[in-house]
Amino acid sequence: MLPQHLKQIRVLMLNHKENLERMLYRLEQGFELQFHLGPSLQGSRVQVQTNYPEKGKSFVRSHFRSLSWVYPTGREEDSDKFCSLDLQTAGSYEFYFGYDGVERSGGGYIVVDPVLRVGPENQVLPLDCISIQTYLSKCLGTLDGWMDRLGVAKESGYNMIHFTPLQTLGKSRSCYSLADQLSLSPEFSPAGTSYTWDDMGALVERLRTDWGMLSITDVVYNHTASNSQWIREHPECGYNLQNSPHLRPALILDRTLYHLTCKVSEGGYEGRGLPADITDHAQLNALRSVLWDNVFPRIKLWEFFEVDVDVALETFRTLLQKGTKPDQTKTGGKPGLKMVQDQQYRRYGNRVDMDSALETFVPQSSSLPHVDECCAQLKNKLDQLNQEQRNIVQQHQEQAVNCIVENVVYERLASHGPKLGPISRKNPIVTRYFTFPYKGLTLDEELELMEDPEKTRHCLAHNGWVMGDDPLRNFAEPGSNVYLRRELICWGDSVKLRYGKGPDDCPYLWEHMKQYTEITATYFHGVRLDNCHSTPLHVAEAMLDAARAVRPNLYVIAELFTGSEHVDNVFVNRLGITSLIREAMSAADSHEEGRLVYRYGGEPVGAFVQPSLRPLMPSIAHAMFLDVTHDNECPIQLRSAFDSLPSSAIVSMACCATGSTRGYDELVPHQISVVKEERLYPKWNPSADPSSTNEVGPHSGIIAGKLAVNRLHQELAAHGFNQVFVDQVDRDVVAVTRHCPSTHQSVVMVSRTAFKDPKTHSYSSTVPPMFIPGKIEEVVLEARTVEREAEVYHQDHKYINGLPQYTVELREHIQLEQSSVVKRVGVATSKGRSEFLQEIHFEKLTPGSVIAFRVSLDPEAQRMVGVLRYYLTQFSPKYRKGSTPDDTPPEELQKPLAQLMSKLTLADLNVLLFRCDAEEQEDGGGCYSIPGWESLKYAGLQGLMSVLADIRPTNDLGHPLCTNLREGDWLIDYVSNRLKTRDGPLSQVGCWLVAMFSFLKHVPRYLIPCYFDAILVSAYTTALDSAYKLMPSFIQNGSSFVHHLALGSVQMCSVGRVPALPPLSASLEGVPRRVSPTTGQEEQCCVSMAAGLPHFSAGIFRCWGRDTFIALRGLMLLTGRHTEARNIILAFAGTLRHGLIPNLLGEGRCARYNCRDAVWWWLQCVQDYTVHVPQGHQILECPVTRMYPTDDCEPRPPGEVEQPLYDVIQEVLQRHLVGISFRERNAGPQIDRNMRDEGFNVVAKVDLSTGFVSGGNRFNCGTWMDKMGESERAKNKGIPATPRDGAAVEIVGLSKSALRWLVDLHAKGLFPYDGVTVKIDGADTRVSYCQWNQQLQQSFEAWFWVSGEPNDPNERRQDLVHKKQIYKDSVGASSPWCDYQLRPNFTIAMVVAPELFSVERAWKSLKVVEQKLLGFLGMKTLDPDDMVYCGVYDNALDNDNYNVSKGFNYHQGPEWLWPVGYFLRAKLYFAKQRGEVELAETMTLVKNVLSRHHTHLERSKWKGLPELTNENGQFCPFSCETQAWSIATVMEVLYDLHD
Repeated sequence: MLPQHLKQIRVLMLNHKENLERMLYRLEQGFELQFHLGPSLQGSRVQVQTNYPEKGKSFVRSHFRSLSWVYPTGREEDSDKFCSLDLQTAGSYEFYFGYDGVERSGGGYIVVDPVLRVGPENQVLPLDCISIQTYLSKCLGTLDGWMDRLGVAKESGYNMIHFTPLQTLGKSRSCYSLADQLSLSPEFSPAGTSYTWDDMGALVERLRTDWGMLSITDVVYNHTASNSQWIREHPECGYNLQNSPHLRPALILDRTLYHLTCKVSEGGYEGRGLPADITDHAQLNALRSVLWDNVFPRIKLWEFFEVDVDVALETFRTLLQKGTKPDQTKTGGKPGLKMVQDQQYRRYGNRVDMDSALETFVPQSSSLPHVDECCAQLKNKLDQLNQEQRNIVQQHQEQAVNCIVENVVYERLASHGPKLGPISRKNPIVTRYFTFPYKGLTLDEELELMEDPEKTRHCLAHNGWVMGDDPLRNFAEPGSNVYLRRELICWGDSVKLRYGKGPDDCPYLWEHMKQYTEITATYFHGVRLDNCHSTPLHVAEAMLDAARAVRPNLYVIAELFTGSEHVDNVFVNRLGITSLIREAMSAADSHEEGRLVYRYGGEPVGAFVQPSLRPLMPSIAHAMFLDVTHDNECPIQLRSAFDSLPSSAIVSMACCATGSTRGYDELVPHQISVVKEERLYPKWNPSADPSSTNEVGPHSGIIAGKLAVNRLHQELAAHGFNQVFVDQVDRDVVAVTRHCPSTHQSVVMVSRTAFKDPKTHSYSSTVPPMFIPGKIEEVVLEARTVEREAEVYHQDHKYINGLPQYTVELREHIQLEQSSVVKRVGVATSKGRSEFLQEIHFEKLTPGSVIAFRVSLDPEAQRMVGVLRYYLTQFSPKYRKGSTPDDTPPEELQKPLAQLMSKLTLADLNVLLFRCDAEEQEDGGGCYSIPGWESLKYAGLQGLMSVLADIRPTNDLGHPLCTNLREGDWLIDYVSNRLKTRDGPLSQVGCWLVAMFSFLKHVPRYLIPCYFDAILVSAYTTALDSAYKLMPSFIQNGSSFVHHLALGSVQMCSVGRVPALPPLSASLEGVPRRVSPTTGQEEQCCVSMAAGLPHFSAGIFRCWGRDTFIALRGLMLLTGRHTEARNIILAFAGTLRHGLIPNLLGEGRCARYNCRDAVWWWLQCVQDYTVHVPQGHQILECPVTRMYPTDDCEPRPPGEVEQPLYDVIQEVLQRHLVGISFRERNAGPQIDRNMRDEGFNVVAKVDLSTGFVSGGNRFNCGTWMDKMGESERAKNKGIPATPRDGAAVEIVGLSKSALRWLVDLHAKGLFPYDGVTVKIDGADTRVSYCQWNQQLQQSFEAWFWVSGEPNDPNERRQDLVHKKQIYKDSVGASSPWCDYQLRPNFTIAMVVAPELFSVERAWKSLKVVEQKLLGFLGMKTLDPDDMVYCGVYDNALDNDNYNVSKGFNYHQGPEWLWPVGYFLRAKLYFAKQRGEVELAETMTLVKNVLSRHHTHLERSKWKGLPELTNENGQFCPFSCETQAWSIATVMEVLYDLHD
């Protein structure tokens, strides 16, 4: 078991209705797979089912089990919960998931790779180490001589042998046409001996233990030899007319073509221009004519698809005369004649669905004329349907003719074809599609015989393949016309097997093939699935399950010709295929060959270090890349003998399994036919003569070169050289680099291909020089294909011999100066302090040559990388390999970074991690701009991490950020320099980065992105850990979602160059101080909160009273920033004026007091402070230094007037009860260029009859919905879109909350006041807070509830009600209809003052809000049914539309995020009051909504939640990308869930 920090964990996110069966997910044994819920599933009761077996139990494909959920935080939070699989068993496994009664909402497969072992000590053979060689088993001779012949593979460096089937072959002698799947071929036993499977197993085991070679063989499930004895005894195992009568027309055509063959071969059509020996295209036209004139008219295939009109008419007439009515349960009462295909495919066997006929042709009466009329109509329709069927058959026949002619062209005329010669019974016009056991019959006799299925049960369909066909369809089953259309490229020696849907359909066949499979798996380490793309998937699944039951670590390879990677994945997933065969011979040139190397494996050189815990990414199938397969045409014929070595060298550099076919290395100059070849392979003899045909040695062909490149291939894979770079040096020269990411050693293989024969093609005499970065340690190998004196090649009649006149000149492990391929080495040059290049000039890199260099980094760069890795080991042990201790560590690196960061405050971490461009500009800097791309979102580490998070998983080294890093140190210096110039611990962190970057700057530039990322990831994760440690347990032990939200506190709360908050009392403790960077004087430097980034982050527009106190609980109190929260509360208290706190703070001196709600949010935060902070009530006695002790005074110096906070609170309440009325200072365009004059008049008061706080007028907007019209063109300038004057519902709720709290505080002796004395009708009247509180309680529902009932005595304006069972948005608006608009604001009152609401009414209103206002991320700010609703905010639009011009609809539909927190909290609160059912439903809703916020946070480059979105969650470009109150209110929901 690996330690947790090293264990590889992959995370697969599940999403509703996401079917992943065509995505390939490969994993290794020992990996852990975690299933997490995507946003669409969070909140639902999801169950994940899998057929991966429990530990100790066997795999049964149909047995699924439910996985248990793990809750890492100990709480039932959907954001982090997962279920997992500890993968210890190879194979293909399915998973699916469902919820809420839906069994399958999505699913897919995982494929776990086998672990292969070789040698006496069972060493692991990694898949990428495999070098395989294919042998035609029938060419190995008797078993006692196999080791000598297989020794060639061993001595050529292969570690796996692929044997073609070893069973008894059929009469065709094709390696893949097996007569008996269960018996070892007797030809492997010499006279007097009878070898068994046990003998074969002993040989295979000897290969594994003594030679370190594994063995695999083919399994052929799709067909058997036509002469198999068992198929004669069990014809039901094939496709015949008894079980597949749909093949009758195809069989008739097939027999007719056979008789045509006989007649043509006898000269019967010479008079028609069709001789037996077809030699030109004119004769092909004659063949077409014969087919159309003599074949098709004779057999009348259309009759099998037509209806007998006379019989149908007679039946129909009888039914009409009897008055029969159609069965409308079958017709649905809809007319439309249906013809039903005869399932036995007899001539004119089709019938008419009489119910459809009776429904379609209805006589006017039962009289004879009307019946005759209907019959005539039916006859016309039947004639039409028959003609349509005849047209379809005509199309089938046209295709059949084309396929027949094309077959003749290939077999008899094409230069690359077999040139079969004259037509004869042995070489017919076309290969027969069916076995036919009867001889000597005429065609007429055969046609008569075929009417009896019993007599044709041994007429079995042959197998083959269909070009371009759907591989997931069985072409022999009903619905396919492949046999009739002659589209099958047929193997006339093999019968296609018919498995049916399962073992019950053909028990003998399933059992027979299961035994075959088990024998194979018992003795061999793996299988190749022959003809995989045509093997029924359910059959292959069952057989491989049986094989893995015998050998769990079964290696499975296959060759697929589906033409689609996604369809390939279906086969790989369902069958658990380990490696797909890929062919180098598919490359038309060296460029394509190099591309395939890059495609089939490895990461790019300089790839990023990936975390052990990361998302499970789809992959391509693991490749087995072969320089030639036994199905390919001969590469010497297609290319040249000289190309064999360089192409195999290119293949060997692929980071995957590689291999070849016996004969390639010996330069056999023709294809070794799997059907016709009967000669033996030569044996191994190290002293073999070059001209020997029965022996080969190290100097035969390219064997010596192949041994070298095979060894190199295995070494590279075993030692972690898993990064690949392919360079097309010129049209014939390909350089492939394999790089080890820990040691940074590389091997560069340069191959000069010879796709054209150098004897006939003129190659350039020069090769471009190469520049190899680093120090060349040695020439690993250099090899050239050369000609030598030898006998002229003659094909031996007994042995498979190769060209004797070619061999390989090979030298290995020599110094560069000893090379005969390299002419000279240029002086090592430098592209910079870290980029050393060696210039290589070639002398004898002739076509057919290869040279491989082992390259290390420059010694100094190697040392720097080693030291860098050494310092990175403090973050992860994965850097230990390749690390070098630092003998003289700089002082900055002598302490662990975690120790340095432990001294940082959250304000320091804001500088380290965040700060947007406007914030950074205050300090004279800015965010880094990447040339040719864009600026980073933040100057701190998060700005880079957001970009790297997208680059890293896909190794997008071409990204402009990576380019910038490779081209210079500008970004590296930017990161460290902005920190080292800071004071205190931040400077130490900056110096740590400077020291780390000093090593980084000396590594080669191509490695800079990788190690820059490694340093930043280490610093970033350490910083996050430090941040969370400064927060309470709710955060520290919270989910990743809670952590993301908590970072919003670090993001939004900072100290700028100029203090944003007015000064606090000097007598307060815990007020941070500094020397001003502008004045040089000591000053307070309290943290302030930005309203949103990037628009409200700096200067006088940074701090807003309303925004601050809506966000303060979520971002500061819940994150444990109690002292900083206190300071903000007291700073705003010091700016109180007119009984209000500012809307725009403007450092206090530029404050605007134009909002009615901010002071009530402030009071709510004081209350929250007393609740959340230990001894929090002590804040009430904290001194407040008043900037404006009177309404009209100028700002007073700090400390001149101070009073306890409770006095400030009392003043707020007193001023409201007395009544607030003033005109804003400096009223006019200098403070608001859009507001009308009346709008500057601010009024707020308490209606003592109801207790409601009200105010405002129709020309200003004193609540959060504060959009002022700006468009002169649309004539909305100076008019608020949402004045919300009167008593706004959330202010009423906030005031009720404040009064309830103060009454309680007074009762406990913590607040000295119990009320206020005011003048009423000229007399002093005492208004107690208790009385005011009760008045609100009594009045609220009577005034705000909209029942919709016509007789509701509390409803004063029934004519304005357009949504019932809601709460009004306000009471007493100057435009009364505004009171009745449905908005989300009453949910705020529900949270802060739930006692105002009856449970039943609250629940009903919340349902309306959910249905009408709940959006994707936020809440619609207005009912979509409202006439002025518009969900898209465009502040730049200036048109004639009053309702939207210049963003007038800011709060008239767009979906704001912060109210969604209050809606969800209200829903949770009242659901608890309702009961368990409602609470469970609400929890589902809340988790589902929150999951969208979590997903947005994870994906956001800003790592925040936006101010608002357009309708349906669409991005709004005019919104802040991250907003304090959006993050805070979502955090509060999670806190409520936790609580």
